Amino acid sequence: MEKSKKVLIVTYYWPPAGGPGVQRWLKFAKYLPQFGWEPIIYTPENPSYPLVDETLTKEVPKNLKIVKTDIWEPYQIAEKFSKSNKKFKGGQFDVGKNQSFVSKLSIFIRGNFFIPDARKFWVKPSIRFLKKYLQENHIETIVTTGPPHSLHLIGLGLKKELPDLKWIADFRDPWTEISYYKHLKLTSGSDKKHRQLEKSVFENADLTLATSYTDAENFRKNGANAFCITNGFDKENTSTPLSVTDRKIKFTLSYVGILEQLRNPENLWKALENLCKTNSDFVNDLELKFVGMIDDKILNEIENSVLKNNIKNLGYLSHTDSVEEMENSEILLITNFPNETSKGIIPGKLFEYLATGKQIISFGPKDADVETILNKTKAGKHFDYSENLEIQKFIFSLYQDWKAGKSINNSADINEFSRKELTKKLAKLLDEI
Repeated sequence: MEKSKKVLIVTYYWPPAGGPGVQRWLKFAKYLPQFGWEPIIYTPENPSYPLVDETLTKEVPKNLKIVKTDIWEPYQIAEKFSKSNKKFKGGQFDVGKNQSFVSKLSIFIRGNFFIPDARKFWVKPSIRFLKKYLQENHIETIVTTGPPHSLHLIGLGLKKELPDLKWIADFRDPWTEISYYKHLKLTSGSDKKHRQLEKSVFENADLTLATSYTDAENFRKNGANAFCITNGFDKENTSTPLSVTDRKIKFTLSYVGILEQLRNPENLWKALENLCKTNSDFVNDLELKFVGMIDDKILNEIENSVLKNNIKNLGYLSHTDSVEEMENSEILLITNFPNETSKGIIPGKLFEYLATGKQIISFGPKDADVETILNKTKAGKHFDYSENLEIQKFIFSLYQDWKAGKSINNSADINEFSRKELTKKLAKLLDEI
């Protein structure tokens, strides 16, 4: 039997980190050995995670080699002065009139003093450590995954030190094209530095991975040798969808994950309010469930509306419990940033949503990649943030079927998005570079 080839994966997020950022490479590491590659994880010894999910440690393969070194990052200090720094780590921003002076100052410091991000202090020590480690262990291929995009600078530095090294830069989210980039209050000099670093990564990485079709296309336009491998679902973490006879007594619309102000589907809340005002059965049957971190400004607005008695806010749950809550729902909500540049974002939870067989309602820009997937799989419907009446019609049609005792589950063909199939695609790219 041919000996497995080694690939070192540089990742900040690793169990017990919670949230979607950890899932991608945890699953690749699980399945890569089946395709002739031995993964080795390089991650911080003492990271500052916004979310912790101890249950994910059970999913780490037992024989997986994990290498750790210390990291210094300023979040522990910053959090003593401002709660907004915790929101940064969780991917949340106060925007517009919701920004306090301290919040504005924190955002300015984050964008201009920590380029590309606050984990930059791990870059040089990691390059020194890994140069020796790679040579001693005869490892010829590395992957860096961001955000945090400072990890790509580790790959960039190693590539300059070891020109024969094969380097894959994996972008779970874009760098300068992500929606909140314009909210970082960057000076022209800082903006230029971000873009120069991003360009260097694109031009020097042997391969750049994107999680969406649009991002891969945009990366190629900016000089990257880019391919798309989406996120996915793991069949071992899903169960059989509930049958009609197992149906819950509430018509439940659930959001699972982090919901911040920049992705707030106000037209959905308005549509639900209108349905509640015009249909007494609907208002009694509706349950609006939140699992994860919902911005307090959004929650306050909903709690001060006619929907206040329909809310079930469960807070952050383990990944296992979150999947169970998805399955105990009728409709699953996914949101994206409203602007055109965000149409390439495919949130990782979309694929776990798909695996449940539940109907999906999505919000984001027109012609988004999420819309492409929903149309392809016939698993739900996508709306932009200006639509109103069509949202009401879609939800009420599903509600009427549910009320009549009909199954509203979808029967999407989604095998291409299984983690094992996606890892097979990754292994093929690793073999070819």
